[in-house]
Amino acid sequence: MPTAEQAAPAQLANLIRDHWKIEALHHVRDVTFAEDASQLRTGTTPRAMATWRNLSIGALRLAGKTNIASALRHNARDSLRPLTLLGLT
Repeated sequence: MPTAEQAAPAQLANLIRDHWKIEALHHVRDVTFAEDASQLRTGTTPRAMATWRNLSIGALRLAGKTNIASALRHNARDSLRPLTLLGLT
């Protein structure tokens, strides 16, 4: 990997975009799921919960949802909606 001084502008742009994609996901996880306030801190539980949150966000985005919080509330109102979203009904 070249240093910042050696990298071509296109390489720098890709690195910056990749960084902000990750930050955007972390922002959604923290704001929507209050992840930073979670008290689950032992063993593999934090990683497992992050995985479930990523799965939820990814499934909703694949379904075309842009407002994750609103989509979560919508799906919480009917226990069959998440199953339908995943194609399990």
